[in-house]
Amino acid sequence: MATIKLTTQDFKDKVFNYEGATEWSFKGERPAIIDFYADWCGPCKFVAPILEQLSEEYKDQLDIYKVDTDAEQELSAVFGIQSIPSLLFVPIEGKPMMQAGALPKNVLKEVIEKELVKPNAISEA
Repeated sequence: MATIKLTTQDFKDKVFNYEGATEWSFKGERPAIIDFYADWCGPCKFVAPILEQLSEEYKDQLDIYKVDTDAEQELSAVFGIQSIPSLLFVPIEGKPMMQAGALPKNVLKEVIEKELVKPNAISEA
């Protein structure tokens, strides 16, 4: 599974429809990382292959999306994207966390393991 490009409408359908919403309500079935990027951005080009690798490593546990900030200006404005890359870490429950900057793979894996795919947090129902 590779990273998935999202349009503003895709974001509303798959992640969160912010129109008229008063609080965050995630629509996904798995945790997600959303990469706000631009094709001309050097640090974004550094992060892109790392996110591709992580999408393979966590293919059954995590969705990784990409949002082109040049093409999806409305969505970028909603999230107040000031610098790119900016990564939105979206757990199944709770509030998402935004992190600006090109994070190295080991830091991304640490956040994924601690905040998104907590193996010990799976309850046996």
